[in-house]
Amino acid sequence: MERDVQGHDGTWPEPDDARSRGAEAMQLLACLQNADSFFPAGGVAFSWGLETLVADGLVRDAQQLQALVPAQLRYRWNVAERPALVAAYRAADLEQIRTIDQQVEAMTLATELREGSRRAGASLLSVHARLGTRGAQAYRTAVHAGQAHGHLPVVQGWIWRGAGLSETAAQAASAHTFCVALLGAALRLSVIGHLDGQRILLEARAVMMELLDEPVLDVEEMYSCVPATEIAAMRHESQTVRLFAN
Repeated sequence: MERDVQGHDGTWPEPDDARSRGAEAMQLLACLQNADSFFPAGGVAFSWGLETLVADGLVRDAQQLQALVPAQLRYRWNVAERPALVAAYRAADLEQIRTIDQQVEAMTLATELREGSRRAGASLLSVHARLGTRGAQAYRTAVHAGQAHGHLPVVQGWIWRGAGLSETAAQAASAHTFCVALLGAALRLSVIGHLDGQRILLEARAVMMELLDEPVLDVEEMYSCVPATEIAAMRHESQTVRLFAN
C-alpha cells in the first residue's frame, strides 16, 4: 500500500517491501505469543515477595501497587534481569550462558527469589524444548545435568532469540511479563481489580519505554536494590497461609 504523504523532495516514497512487512508481522506475533499470560511458563506460581508485603499491610491498594511496580522495574528488572537477558541474547554458545547463569546465581541473595527464578526458567525452557525452539533442548539438558542454573532472565534471552524475537522485542517482552507477574499476583491477592491492573500497566509502559532507551548495564555490573521485596521474599516461608511459592 502506498503512503499518502509525499517525501521531502516532492516525490512519492516507494511502497514498503512486502517481505519486510511480513518479517515485522512475524516479529510482532512471536513477541505477542511469548509475552502473553496465556503462554504456559509457570509464572502464576510466584508473587516475588508481594504476598508477604500484602500480609504485612505494606501494600494494601492500587495506589501503593502503582508506586511499587515502577520501583521494581527501575531497581530490579532494569539493573539485574535486563543485563542478564541481553548478555544471554548475545551469547555465542552455552558456555557463555553458564557463566551468565552463575553471575545471576551469585547476585540473587534471597534463596526464595533465587529458587523462584530457576523454577520459572525451567518452566519456560521446558515449554520451548517441547515446541522445538532453537537451542532450548541443549540448554535444558545442561540444566538437568547440573551444568547450568537456568535462571529466568537468562533463559528468556537465549530462548527468545531462538524464537525469532529481536533483542529489543525480547527486552520489551521481559519488562511486560515482569509487570504482569506482579499485577497478576496482586489480582489473586485481592489487592486490585482487573481495571486497576490495566491502569497500572498502562502507566508502567512509560517507565518501560524510558528504561529501554537507556544503555544496558554489562552483566558484570548488574545489581539489585529492592530490599523491602527481598526481605519479604525471605520471610515468605514463615507466613501461616501462603498462596504463592515466594
